[in-house]
Amino acid sequence: MAVKRTDRLNSLLKEVISEVIKRDVRNPHVTELVTVTRVQITKDLHYAKVFISVIGTEQDKEETIQALNSAAGFIAVQSSHKVVMRYFPALTFKLDDSVDKHMRIEELLGQISEERESRAPFEENDDTSS
Repeated sequence: MAVKRTDRLNSLLKEVISEVIKRDVRNPHVTELVTVTRVQITKDLHYAKVFISVIGTEQDKEETIQALNSAAGFIAVQSSHKVVMRYFPALTFKLDDSVDKHMRIEELLGQISEERESRAPFEENDDTSS
């Protein structure tokens, strides 16, 4: 039962925090290409890690995470107006690099595929000469 509750809260907080970042946060260091990918709230509901995906350079990513962490209190207050909870969790923003890792894996798989295709004609010629 508790797992379902935290899953529902994670989903709800993800939507609300994403909306607050897009509408209410007016920091020039927060790029417009920010997505809340997931939220992990602790079992005692006092702390939440908010994972953020940022499209841009490494500097853009660092600046965005720093700006969001400095505005975490403001974001929590604005979000608490939309979600009724006894205690609104303290927010910590983390960079979600799973998209970058996925793109890197796709790139490597593409390189492997290209290498296999370039080797295929030579391997067929070796088999026919035997």
